[in-house]
Amino acid sequence: MAGDTGLRRTPLYDLHVELGGKMVPFAGWDMPVQYPMGVLKEHLHTRAEAGLFDVSHMGQVILPISAVAALEALVPVDIAGLGLNRQRYAMFTNDQGGILDDLMVTNRGDHLFLVVNAACAEADIAHLKAHIADVTVVEGRGLLALQGPAAEAALDQLLPGAAAMRFMDSATFLWKDQDLWVSRSGYTGEDGYEISVPDPVIADFARALLAQEAVAPIGLGARDSLRLEAGLCLYGHDIDTATSPVEAGLTWAIQKARREGGARAGGFPGAERILRELAEGPARKRMGLRPEGRAPMREGVEIFAKAEGGAPIGTVTSGGFGPSIEGPMAMAYLPADLPDGTTVYGEIRGKRLPARIVPLPFHPTRYKR
Repeated sequence: MAGDTGLRRTPLYDLHVELGGKMVPFAGWDMPVQYPMGVLKEHLHTRAEAGLFDVSHMGQVILPISAVAALEALVPVDIAGLGLNRQRYAMFTNDQGGILDDLMVTNRGDHLFLVVNAACAEADIAHLKAHIADVTVVEGRGLLALQGPAAEAALDQLLPGAAAMRFMDSATFLWKDQDLWVSRSGYTGEDGYEISVPDPVIADFARALLAQEAVAPIGLGARDSLRLEAGLCLYGHDIDTATSPVEAGLTWAIQKARREGGARAGGFPGAERILRELAEGPARKRMGLRPEGRAPMREGVEIFAKAEGGAPIGTVTSGGFGPSIEGPMAMAYLPADLPDGTTVYGEIRGKRLPARIVPLPFHPTRYKR
């Protein structure tokens, strides 16, 4: 539904307002950026216990299982080898080897279930419909993310059996006579779940989770700092139509079957560039930076090799303060031959400040394998 501002509202809008959520425009939606607890405490609560996120603004799509080959023609990922009730990270690529969007794909037996980013949902759905027959946009369902070390116990209390799931497993549970589609996945670096819930019961389900002491509502502000600590890409910032999956450090998502010598090598848009970069290495790579001191280096800050003189060697794509690591962090595309430990300089208000190249993620991930 749309509000007075013209922004779309998720089925949990009234609950966000009731909980004191500060609502802001995001990708055409009215979304909570934070609650009275504040971004810093919301972030730390998710790392220590469990955070509940409304991600109903994301697009949910169903494809027939017969569309496996057609989907493989759009992504550099092994869809045919995706096991029953298993989920996989993927990305749509363009003819230049850049990324149109990243998405999640689940094999649910007789169909594939896709979740795409809110900002790209309309374009993604049009892209799918241009290449695949029988694309169904899921209506009448919201999407929740429950993240953190207490997520398992909290969800298992409402959906017995959820605790037995492994990272990237998918399952269907019945709650109040409604099917809930659950995957053990998320975007914080923590263990947790994403749950597609029919609109008629989503507010009740969210309240039942929030009634548990360990669970707190978390807004977009903490979601961003959590994903950045985990070294995860945000579309439109760290990945875009000019960035290849290899430059972005997403080669783990390109399975052997789609690589040179694999059973179904290539055959996706931009394969020539992507396979070449896999073989030879890219000229630039996404890298982690730990700025010295307390001042964050935010998106758009230019990076230089020296404290004085010379042209920029890269630009920060995401940056901020990491509550769990108690300091600033950033990601930038830099020359691929720069080793970890190298000091570079970010220019902030005309002054160059040092930052050290470090491995990603900034904070250890805790998925349940």
